[in-house]
Amino acid sequence: MNTQNLLGDLVGALASGKLKVIDLTQTLSPEFPTLELPPQFGQCEPLRVEKVSEYDDRGPLWYWNNFSCNEHTGTHFDAPIHWVTGKDLPNNSVDTLPVQELVGPALVIDCSAESAANPDFLLDVAHLERWEAAHGRIDEGSWVLMRTDWSKHSSSARYKNMDETGQHTPGPTPEAVKFLVEERGIRGFGTETIGTDAGQAHSMNPPYPAHHYLHGAGRYGLQCLTNLDLLPTRGAVIICPPLKLQRGSGSPLRVLALVAS
Repeated sequence: MNTQNLLGDLVGALASGKLKVIDLTQTLSPEFPTLELPPQFGQCEPLRVEKVSEYDDRGPLWYWNNFSCNEHTGTHFDAPIHWVTGKDLPNNSVDTLPVQELVGPALVIDCSAESAANPDFLLDVAHLERWEAAHGRIDEGSWVLMRTDWSKHSSSARYKNMDETGQHTPGPTPEAVKFLVEERGIRGFGTETIGTDAGQAHSMNPPYPAHHYLHGAGRYGLQCLTNLDLLPTRGAVIICPPLKLQRGSGSPLRVLALVAS
């Protein structure tokens, strides 16, 4: 295969509009909702922005800011080291993971109707098997993106959907994640909610099964995605490199999808 021709075809398809680039990233701002843990645990810090200069006496020709946030604020990437099950794996942090795995095919499992009817909707194996019957087997090495349209609530209290028992947001069952990881060999799992797990996943066995099974197998997570309704069921390719933070457990990032127009 002629690599130069292959890359030239890609550039040509982008220039001609045959390939579209779709942004799957929420805008990161100090107001964007963050994960809320029980008070006895450490908390996820929101984005904080400090203006350094804006064409003024602190810097007459330039505008720039200092910023800080948690590794898991906004649209973000989870590396295996983030969870106890992945803590001893090789190449398990964002600075060491194989960069080839940051570009790959994506499949979209549409759970938007079920999630609208029930905020605690759980994606189970039966739902995945019905999806495969309609759309074909879930490919090894693919990203599986759970579409819930939850991203449309990001500016309201419904995004977290908290009460005295915690969050009420959709996600996968333990059996579904185990199936995807062990029987389908997926690359990672992505959601529109703050976590890859359902809001009530603390009460599952094991607790937080998406984190448990994904990261224990050296797989990845993407959270706070948006625009999944603009992707085809099959055929998109996503690009999702996190910041190269030394021993980072994750990072905010820009997630882009390439889609044939």
